[in-house]
Amino acid sequence: MLKHLSLATPLTLSLALLSLSTTEFVHAQVLPSGIGAAIQGGDIDLQLRYRYEYVDQDGKPEDAKASTLRSRITLTSGTVGGFMGLVEADNLSYIGSDRFNNSENGKTNYPVVADPDYTEINQLFFSYAFDDNNKTTIGRQRINHSGQRFIGGVAWRQNEQTFDAARLQFSPIDKLSIDYSYIWRVNRIFGPNGNNNNFTGDNHVAIASYQFNAAHSLSGFAYLLDMNESPALSSSTYGLEYKGGFTINDDISLGLNLSYAEQSDYKDSPLNYDAGYYFGELSAKLKPVTIALGHEVLESDKGISFKTPLATLHKFQGFADKFLLTPTDGIKDSYLKVATQIGGVKLLAVYHHFEAENGGMNYGSEIDFVAAYTFSKNYKLLFKYAAYDADEYATDTDKAWLMLTAAF
Repeated sequence: MLKHLSLATPLTLSLALLSLSTTEFVHAQVLPSGIGAAIQGGDIDLQLRYRYEYVDQDGKPEDAKASTLRSRITLTSGTVGGFMGLVEADNLSYIGSDRFNNSENGKTNYPVVADPDYTEINQLFFSYAFDDNNKTTIGRQRINHSGQRFIGGVAWRQNEQTFDAARLQFSPIDKLSIDYSYIWRVNRIFGPNGNNNNFTGDNHVAIASYQFNAAHSLSGFAYLLDMNESPALSSSTYGLEYKGGFTINDDISLGLNLSYAEQSDYKDSPLNYDAGYYFGELSAKLKPVTIALGHEVLESDKGISFKTPLATLHKFQGFADKFLLTPTDGIKDSYLKVATQIGGVKLLAVYHHFEAENGGMNYGSEIDFVAAYTFSKNYKLLFKYAAYDADEYATDTDKAWLMLTAAF
């Protein structure tokens, strides 16, 4: 069943963005030849992604074992007069074990593996490029801001998070880029038929970045979320992010990433709070090893914590996904990452220590490991493992994944 598009309500705003430069396109003689050129200049891509996921979670009588295959076909038109279009369809099927709670099948004896089977339109959009640095995009699309801590596509899950939105990306002056989107629907990872399949509302997300040079940038962002289905997630967030790189010599370089944000209740939220976000990471590339130390804090105010409901949450606070919802006492995540490459295999190991931002509770710790190998441009193999050791929050959890991706 195709995911409901719900594109009509904000169509006026969408068309207003496109109407900035549509005059020359409507000449009668351009349309037939333009359509032919768009078809002839287009591409068709096919991706098959098989994954086996295993979860052993204390408190659940059964272990989850999920064997899934995602098939994706993407049709991209050629560009004609600055215009192009894209349609992408996904199907997720179970091949082998389906002994897991997919968030909608009622198998609560098993841990959750949030990959319901589905068929849907993952992306469907049109875009117009004014020039190399300015374009607008209308429809269902991916939107990833910076490191995806606040806005992201959750590409790790077999059902990606996409956005029904009107987006404008432009550069008013040299070195400054602005990315603004009006989002009326968030198509979440739970599939088109689940109880938690989407958020609707009037959401405004924007990030402006100034690139001082190739190694240093400063960004400011604003996220105004008005969630119809979950008003407690409605919030306004304003913040800054700095990214910098420092080359010592040919074999040694340093990286610094700093971020700060303030969040408060917004629109119809029943909550009343003001909470902060702090992040810092120092990395050192000592060929062939990269080491990073990081510390991330999501504050709590009066028992109400800082929230990031549209983030790619799997990227943060451990791959075991124990903190997809920020605890009511907030969270502090101190971590160490080590990455290298041996014989073409990319390796990553991460250690996390988690504790409450407010109250001093020791949540637990986690060890993550990833090994990835690319056979060719068409085939990739990945193994991932996560072990969460609970102290005063959640339960001990071990997860393992084996994934093979083929792209043509």
